[in-house]
Amino acid sequence: MEENTVTQNTVAQKKETTRSLVLIVIATVLGVLLAFAGSQHGWTLGGSNNLPGFALAVIAAFVVQWLAYIPAAIAQTDRYFDATGALTYISVTILLLVLSPGLDPRSIILGAIVIVWAARLGSFLFMRNRRSGRDDRFDEIKTSKIRFLGVWTVQGLWVSLTAAAAWISISSSERAPLDWTTWVGLAIWAIGFSIEVTADLQKSRFKADPGNKGKFIQSGLWSVSRHPNYFGEIMLWVGVLVIAVPVLQGWQWIALLSPVFVIVLLTKVSGIPLLEEKAQRKWGDDPDYQAYRASTPALVPMPRRRRGSPTRSDEN
Repeated sequence: MEENTVTQNTVAQKKETTRSLVLIVIATVLGVLLAFAGSQHGWTLGGSNNLPGFALAVIAAFVVQWLAYIPAAIAQTDRYFDATGALTYISVTILLLVLSPGLDPRSIILGAIVIVWAARLGSFLFMRNRRSGRDDRFDEIKTSKIRFLGVWTVQGLWVSLTAAAAWISISSSERAPLDWTTWVGLAIWAIGFSIEVTADLQKSRFKADPGNKGKFIQSGLWSVSRHPNYFGEIMLWVGVLVIAVPVLQGWQWIALLSPVFVIVLLTKVSGIPLLEEKAQRKWGDDPDYQAYRASTPALVPMPRRRRGSPTRSDEN
């Protein structure tokens, strides 16, 4: 019986390793295709036959993850995973702004809002990780070097896709004066950023109160959306795209994938689905949670429907 169990575990581990290798290859290939498409009509370093600025940004995003992976894999820790992602946004954006041969106000605005967002979210996630001491998403993954490498590689693609609209615009050879799209986009970004920051702050304060241990937050933005922070995240990247639109040409329109990717990721992959599943396991039998889930929209803030008593929301 024990030998059969060991054999089954070995086979399962080999399958997971194979899946991880395939994931690494797919993520890297997608990164190459993104870099190629987004580099069209963009400036290059030192002349027309040299490395395009956007391609450099994508390469740097992946390389930073792979370098950070080495000490993380040795120590089998995920403590600096989120911080590395945030630092990648900041460092690569600054790199593009410094190297840009024709820096204009649009590029400066895009660079500034990406850096502000990344600095705020990165510090928030880092401090949350330090308080909790661990991220249960990585409990099994970080014990396998190949699977762990897969996660870091995917983060390189995630950063590149999410920041694509801003980075393509900054690295574009096309320049356009600021117009209504800039101010509309900036307003959308500011609203989304404010929602995300407020939602995170409300939850942090709620969880810091010992009297709320084991409870759900139901005040503020969490009373009108089960995931208001994700709604704000989506809004701000839509705003970034709106600002970038006037300079996009040809294959640079792949920048449209930026907010689309964020929406799909948060609503279908690793955001809402994982948290909803976690909440269902923990509070699925709780009538209060059932009423909350039935009366409160998952994403877009809406007045709560009157179904049962007001309750509390799930935790990250």
